Amino acid sequence: MYGPEKGDANMRTRVAMVVGFSIAAVAVAVAIAGWWVLSGNINAAYYTQVDNARTEELESRGGVIDPTGGMSLLYRLPAYDEQGNGREVSFGTERQLREGAYLKLEVEPIRGVVGWEEVSFDELPQEAQAHLDGPVRP
Repeated sequence: MYGPEKGDANMRTRVAMVVGFSIAAVAVAVAIAGWWVLSGNINAAYYTQVDNARTEELESRGGVIDPTGGMSLLYRLPAYDEQGNGREVSFGTERQLREGAYLKLEVEPIRGVVGWEEVSFDELPQEAQAHLDGPVRP
């Protein structure tokens, strides 16, 4: 009465349950990792020097969602991390920044530059200083 068909069905059910739980576990792990990255738990500091010749004026297109974020200027500047590795970064501002000022940028994956503050040349890591112009001394 209980032939091989019944055993095969039980085995298939168990395999399907194991596969289903495995897929669910992977999906939960991916969701947690994505939330962790997007919530800003992985950020890097980059350092740059303001060059107002490297700006672009942004025009608001209106609408419900403004892709410019209300910013009127877009800066595209070379920036360097604490090891001196360089990359180009883009960020928007509402006003023109002080020419030659040194900035510490807070950069997150996917979102890009999420914050910045002006710093002195002496506050820059030496590896970043090597790529930027030093201050003009009178």
